[in-house]
Formats: sequence, C-alpha cells, structure tokens
Amino acid sequence: MDLDTYRARRERVLDELNPGVLVLFGARSATQYGSSDDDRPEPDVRWLTGFEEPDCVVVLRSGAERRFTLFLRPRDPERETWDGPRLGPEGAIERLGADAAYPIGELAAKLPAELENVPRLFYRLGRDRVADDQVLAALDRVRARGRTGVQWPCEIIEPARVVHEQRLRKAPEEVALMRRAAEITTVAHVAAMARCAPGQHEYELEAVLRERFRASGSERPAYPPIVGSGPNATVLHYRRNDRRMSAGELVLIDAGCELHGYASDVTRTFPVDGRFTTAQQAIYELVLESQTAALDATRPGATIDEVHRVTVEVLARGMLALGLLRGSLAEVLEQERYKTFYMHRTSHFLGLDVHDVGAYFVEGRSRALEPGMTITIEPGLYVPVGADVPERFRGIGVRIEDDVLVTEQGAEVLTPAVPRTVADVERACRG
Repeated sequence: MDLDTYRARRERVLDELNPGVLVLFGARSATQYGSSDDDRPEPDVRWLTGFEEPDCVVVLRSGAERRFTLFLRPRDPERETWDGPRLGPEGAIERLGADAAYPIGELAAKLPAELENVPRLFYRLGRDRVADDQVLAALDRVRARGRTGVQWPCEIIEPARVVHEQRLRKAPEEVALMRRAAEITTVAHVAAMARCAPGQHEYELEAVLRERFRASGSERPAYPPIVGSGPNATVLHYRRNDRRMSAGELVLIDAGCELHGYASDVTRTFPVDGRFTTAQQAIYELVLESQTAALDATRPGATIDEVHRVTVEVLARGMLALGLLRGSLAEVLEQERYKTFYMHRTSHFLGLDVHDVGAYFVEGRSRALEPGMTITIEPGLYVPVGADVPERFRGIGVRIEDDVLVTEQGAEVLTPAVPRTVADVERACRG
C-alpha cells in the first residue's frame, strides 16, 4: 500500500481523537534465536503506518497542530549486519511520512511533551506493564508542570474505540490482499487433499500446507495449522499433528496463510482414503447444510448472533434426526444441549488478526453486519469417542470454514474454490 493510504488512515483516526493524543507501542524484538513468528508486526502500528519493525512507539497528536511522531530503533551498522536493515529516524520521515522521528531511547525524555495541553490520552492500559510504566511516568511529569500553566490529560481512553472501529470495515486495497491470501490458502488445502494417504503422519500434511503458503508468497501461516485425524478431529485446538493416519478416518485441517499481515482462515474435513463412510457423510452433510444456511443469513443488517442461531437450529434438528440428541427441538435449543457436540460460535471477524478487532456488541446489543466487514462462517460437529451415541458416529469430528466478505448484496465467499460438497471433496482427494 502507498504512503497516501496510511496518511488517510491516520487522518481519520486524528479526526476521532480531536482533541487528544494516541500512544501506541509496537511489538518487542524477538530473542536472538527466537521463532520468526515473534517478529510479527503489531497490527495497529502496521495499519496506521505500514511500519513493520519492532521496538517502536507511534504518537498521533490532534488539536491545533496535527502531528505523527515515531520513536524507533536508530540505524546501527553492526546490528544490521546480524538482523537486517533498519529504517532509522531519517528514514521514518522520508518513507513513512512522519512529522518527527526519534531514537526509541529518547522516549522517556520526549514523551511528556507529547502529552502536554491535550485533554485526552488514548492508550491501552494493562496489556504491557513496561509500557504502562513509561506512559504513566510521562503523565506524572506533565502533571508536575501544572503550576507553570501546563495542562495534562484527565482522561485515559481505550484506543480500540477509535483504531479498531476503523479497522473493522475493510477498504478495497485490504479486500484485495485478503482475496489473494484466500487464493493461496485454497491452493494449499487442495494440495493437502490430493497428497493425503493412509499411513502418513499428520505433520506430513502440515508440511504440504506450509510449503504451499511460502512458495506462493505468503510470509507465514496466520496461525499454527491444525491437522487432526480420527479422534483428534474432535479436539477444537489440537496442535500436536503427529498421529499416523489410517484408512476409514477423517482428517480435519484448519489452516490459513498470512499475506502482508492479512489472514485467511479455512477449515476442511475429508476422508484419509478419499471416500466418506455412510456415517461420516451424514455428519458432513449436516455441517455443510448448516454452513449454507449461515451463508444465506449473512447480509447487511443481520447480526453475528442471528447467523449463529440459524446455524444452531439446522445442526440441532439434524442431531435429533441422527440420534445424537433426544427430546424436542425446542428443548434442545432452550437448554443448549446442542453444545455437547457444537460448543463454539459460528463466526469471528477476520483481517490483520485471525480473530480480528472490532466490538461484537454495541450498547449491549449484537452488532449489525455492514458492507466491508469480513468474517468466518465455521460450523462443526465433534462427537467424542466415548459419547453416548450410536457407535457409528463416535470419534467423528467435522468442521467446514470459509472466509466471507459482507457486501451490499449479501455475502461473498472469498474461498469458493476450496472443495465443499461430498462429491467435490472426494474428487479432490483423488487428485
């Protein structure tokens, strides 16, 4: 994205701050031999500035004079030999459009001046104790100057009210990146289906996913891939990915790539040997029916709660028909007995974070969906091995998840080419 895009974003945020100052800390440096995932840029910093280095602080000040100040690591030829080039203060002014930029070591000395004579401080207290101490110390220094006529912020406001609300609705350039991330994720899932065979380990499919992500230009997986076969598919956040897969089992893959910070999040469940059993197909088609109903319900004005209720009704009715639950539909819904086999929500926001920012409730009510919002639709059914249900269903776990853009007309699935129907999934498994 170009400099004008980031400048426009900052201007919108400054409009909301006025008058006030926003202080935003970036990610911390990874340890010397830490995982590369530790270097993931702080999403708010990235969205506002395009800056991806760790150890930085963004200050946006509104009022009579609008100012974007960045504190960041200075140039250091010796460290850059080890860790790569740094932008440095001069580069921040030239390439990021900062009005002022200083070495991060000068934060304690210069931050108090940024807090002078503004009534409101937008800062997230409680997330980072070290950052809290620095901000509160600067605030205390400004307060101590009160006898000289200097005023200080008398309100500390959660910045999510401003920045996260701006991030919630995706601009066209963001949607374009999410489309490309979805395309890369599609290629990876299709490749995993084609490569899967009895006798392989789950981590072999994980390797296929990671290879396709990276070969297609993605920086990293958006989250650690889940590859759960057999009974592991009934564990929602299974991570070991080390079981040997057998014929007659299902394997559930929940994996998405990250592209220029934007995440994809897709789940598919398919037979290890390429053909569903009768019981597996019954569960799978029920989950697919519920997802189709949820997609139909996704439109501007609808809420995520409403989409979830539609999903639950379809699943509950199907669970009763299959003998997984007993009683009436009204009882199952009222008593939430469906949670025995479907215990999570149907959707979450998606963007620079996998579980992206934005308030799900506004003034105590479930938020209405709007064009530009991106969400997941991910119903599932998880029947533990020891469940008191017909034996043929025990140990079956199925989830189907797609990325969805809310449009003026309804919902656009960003991952339509990942096989969904039983016939398409079996065809993909045959390569």
